[in-house]
Amino acid sequence: MTLADLNTLLTARHSCRAFLSNAVPKDEIEQILTSAARAPSWCNAQPWHVILTSGEETDRFRAAMQAEAATGAPAPDLPFPTSYPGVYQDRRRTCGWALYEAVGVQRGDREGSARQMMQNFSLFGAPHCAIVTSPAELGAYGAMDCGGFVTAFTLAAQALDVATIPQAALAAYSPFLRRYFKIAEDRNILCAISFGYADTDHPANSFRTDRADLTEIVEWVG
Repeated sequence: MTLADLNTLLTARHSCRAFLSNAVPKDEIEQILTSAARAPSWCNAQPWHVILTSGEETDRFRAAMQAEAATGAPAPDLPFPTSYPGVYQDRRRTCGWALYEAVGVQRGDREGSARQMMQNFSLFGAPHCAIVTSPAELGAYGAMDCGGFVTAFTLAAQALDVATIPQAALAAYSPFLRRYFKIAEDRNILCAISFGYADTDHPANSFRTDRADLTEIVEWVG
């Protein structure tokens, strides 16, 4: 593999917000997981653990997740950001408005934006969902290691033309996820990854986000 090959994968990967119902073959899911598990971790601790749904189990979970999001109160294991200051808010808004424009939600249409946000809890129609957890004792560094796993998962999936979207929104309802999947109290629920084959005709998949220039993210010393 060349750097150009890697950049092709990085550029092709995007957060898919509309999936086809077609299931991904189990052997391909196993390949994705095996590749993702090659991600580096502190002292090779490999803190990630994945609960993965398919078929009717995904549909059952989807329905339960939607019901919880409609009536329950968010209570994430890890605190969500208290704010997005400065450039981080600018980037967040740019991404959000690109999505709303793509799906036809006008500025000021709070009901429309709320409906689109709730699509998170339908898993955007994905046939599979992976819940990622880490030992609570490993704290922020366990979560950071799992971030590497999530990145590797999305790239490995992309290499097989499988679309993904990492989702923090589901982790906002950690008590529900803990009850539903019988997740131990000593593990932090970090995020979900919904995945499957992209509905390329859906307007939600018609836009792409940009990336900051190196001058914005790198400080050279020496």
